[in-house]
Formats: sequence, C-alpha cells, structure tokens
Amino acid sequence: MSEEQTAAGLIAELIEVGRDAVNRGLVLASAGNLSVRISETEFAVSGSGTWLDQLTQDDFAVLSLDPAETGAIRDGGAKPSSEWKLHHRAYLARPDITCVLHLHPRTAVVMASLDKPVRLLTLDHAYYVGSIGVTPFYHNGTDELADTAAEALREHNCVIMQHHGCSVVADSVSMAYRRALNLEDAAQATALALQLGDTDTVFPAGDATHA
Repeated sequence: MSEEQTAAGLIAELIEVGRDAVNRGLVLASAGNLSVRISETEFAVSGSGTWLDQLTQDDFAVLSLDPAETGAIRDGGAKPSSEWKLHHRAYLARPDITCVLHLHPRTAVVMASLDKPVRLLTLDHAYYVGSIGVTPFYHNGTDELADTAAEALREHNCVIMQHHGCSVVADSVSMAYRRALNLEDAAQATALALQLGDTDTVFPAGDATHA
C-alpha cells in the first residue's frame, strides 16, 4: 500500500468517527476537530468550520510536523482547523500516537469544569481510558491551550480542558475513539454515582486487563 493510500484510508476512518461522534452527541455543529499522523513529518487535520458528520477527503489539510515549519500547509483542499496547534503539539509530545480526537463530550466537560473528578468505574473505563488529565480554561486556538494539553498528554491518553472539550490520543483511530466513548461514559457513570450519594467508588486498581 502506498503512502497516499494509507493517508486516504486513515482519513476515511476519521470521517466515520466524525459522523458517529455527532450522532452520539459528543460534538455539536462545527465544533471539534480530528487528525491523524500520516507520516513521520506530516499530519492531516479536519478543516476550519467543517461539520464532523459531513466530512469528505477534501475537508482535510496536511500540515508539517517539523518544529521549524510550524503551521506550514503541505497539501489538502481545506484551511486547517483553528485548533491545529492542539494536534501539532500533541504529536510532538507523543511520538507514539497516530490519532488525536478533539471532541466536546458534555458530561465530561461539565464534571471537569465543576472540579468533579471523573472516576473510572467499569473494566472498560479502566482499560480504555486508564487515567485522565485536566487542564484549566484557555481560549481556543491559543498556544496556552495547545501547550498545556500536550504537557498533560505526556502522562495521560485522555485530557479534559475545562469549559471546552477533550483531547484523546492513541496509536490508531479506532482505539482513540474507543477511549473517547469510554471517557464520556465514565463521566456519565460518575454523575450517576454522585446522584446516588457515592463519592469514592472506583474500579479496583490493578484489574484493568481485557482477555
């Protein structure tokens, strides 16, 4: 398979994720943005103003990962999302990852914004999410937002930005999306536990393995 075919295939996976994420209410209207590392030196990110349930191959821009060429557009038919720095910094901080999903899961963002820790309560939460970083609010598109999120991603695969959204990373598109889904499910489960009067139950440490 050629590099071009590989890039197109990865973008096709993002297109499906975008459609499903909107259907599940993980992002509204033209919010959120998605990206994949398509080579050692480039990543593709969804375009500015695009709706994630209407993405096509032409709705992505290819940007350089070279720190000396920060923000340089190398290919693609779209203007990159204003959050491209969020993705760029994540790939530089985590050379092991292939995908960055920036979504706006309501319960997770509300919990973090109210300083309520999202707890991992099920096996899937523990296995897919693992741990959660939280960063303070910074305006979208800023260096502060991108840098604080990237720093948190050095230790966590899921980071919630207060009053904003989340960044979830993995070595594949499918794993990143599994993590995003389980992050919001963990937030919803935590909110339910709080409504039931429980404030400290978590999944047993050391048991987060799948068969």
